[in-house]
This record gives sequence, C-alpha cells and structure tokens, in this order.
Amino acid sequence: MMAAPLSAQTVATVKATAPSLRQHGEAITTRMYERLFVNADIKAMFDQAAQKSGEQPKRLAAAILAYAENVDKLQALEGPVHRIAARHVETGVKPEHYPYVAEALLPAIRDVLGEAATDEVLEAWGKAYWFLADILIGQEREMYAAPS
Repeated sequence: MMAAPLSAQTVATVKATAPSLRQHGEAITTRMYERLFVNADIKAMFDQAAQKSGEQPKRLAAAILAYAENVDKLQALEGPVHRIAARHVETGVKPEHYPYVAEALLPAIRDVLGEAATDEVLEAWGKAYWFLADILIGQEREMYAAPS
C-alpha cells in the first residue's frame, strides 16, 4: 500500500517546521531513540556507539531537517534516501519496524516542541513520515530481492 501523495497543506505544514527542526532536531531525535529503545529487540538493531557519541541522533536530525526543507522537491533527496535504504538493508530493517519509529518520533516531537507541536503539525508529520517510509520500504524490498 502506497501512502497518498502529500497534500499542499501537509507540505506547507511540514516545511513550516523546518526552523524548529533546525533548532531542536537533535533533542527530538535523542528523545525519539529513548522512546524507541524501550523495545530491547529494536535497540539491539542499532550501533550503540553511534548513539552514545551522539552521531546517530545528529545524522537523523539532519536527515529529518533535509526532508522538511525538500518535502516539495523530493528528487533532491534521491541520493540520501538511497543511502538510508542501503543502510537499513545492511542492518536488517524490515517494513514491520517502521511503526515503532513512528510511535517514537511523533510523541518525541511533542515532548520537545510542546505546544508548538499542534495536532495539525503532528498529523502532517505522520503523513509525511509514512509517505517517506513507503519510499524507503519499496527501495529496501528491491535491495533485499537483488542477487548479492
């Protein structure tokens, strides 16, 4: 199932969050990983050295910011999206893992941004997350199926 194309309103809402993400992105992703790693099986999939150093939250924050800034011109993100999909395949990420990230990311946005993370903002980010997740899942499916 492919996510519906993002509406103009969703795109505008996501783009409008870019300044907040620039300022608070690492706090959001750090909080997201705290929420995500309550699940030991998910935590085991991640390089904990990259977590402790702050490198992984920093990389994810940069990726989320790039997505927010380019959500209306996704062709600008083809290279990074391909690299993320390849990394996911290396580490065994499967479609069933994506809901866990959504369930950690969206509340983390609210945890960090507080009242600025309105229901409208979280709904837009939920749609944007699943739109991108579908792209990644599709690329990962092809990579998993390719002869090695």
